[in-house]
Amino acid sequence: MKLVGLTGGIGTGKSAAAELLVRRGLPVIDADEAARAVQAAGSEGLAELVKEFGSEILTETGDLDRQRLAALAFGDPDRLARLNAIVHPRVRAWMAERQRELADRGEPMVVQSIPLLYEARGAEGFSAVMVVYAPRAAQLQRLVEQRGMAPADAEARIAAQLPIEEKRRLTPYVIDNSGPLDRLPAEVDRVWSQVAAGLA
Repeated sequence: MKLVGLTGGIGTGKSAAAELLVRRGLPVIDADEAARAVQAAGSEGLAELVKEFGSEILTETGDLDRQRLAALAFGDPDRLARLNAIVHPRVRAWMAERQRELADRGEPMVVQSIPLLYEARGAEGFSAVMVVYAPRAAQLQRLVEQRGMAPADAEARIAAQLPIEEKRRLTPYVIDNSGPLDRLPAEVDRVWSQVAAGLA
């Protein structure tokens, strides 16, 4: 089975690009979905997070308050490292299990959508990596206007990742999402065609 990575920066449109690949019929294993699963109410992962960060990260219904956890962890390197040490191994295990299921079905190729691909594991093991790109100013604007983040919080989230300009230099497969969202489908098609041709 060939592995293709999909990554980007927060606010660049990686999730939208992943959804477009799914619509093309490609199997996509999403690290964001994995993170939600391993931090779900009643999970071992959530219990570890509460032990580390306190019950203030829970909602009234016992679910994870992601915004509260982000406010506690991002901007503090030590806390962020502790968060990643709890979440990342569980996310990798969840994704590995999904990959085994797809391999058992005989899928020849799978896309792994991983926000921190370069930061957490690097490109080793991937036949190709696609980066969804938007300039930092666009990232900040989208986080503030579309997700309702305070500018300082948005800056902290962006700063916690490898700069998007650096990510785009690490691969020839760059999906440019710096323009309007309605241009993204054609851009995803263009880059995926390049990837598929390179792996043929």
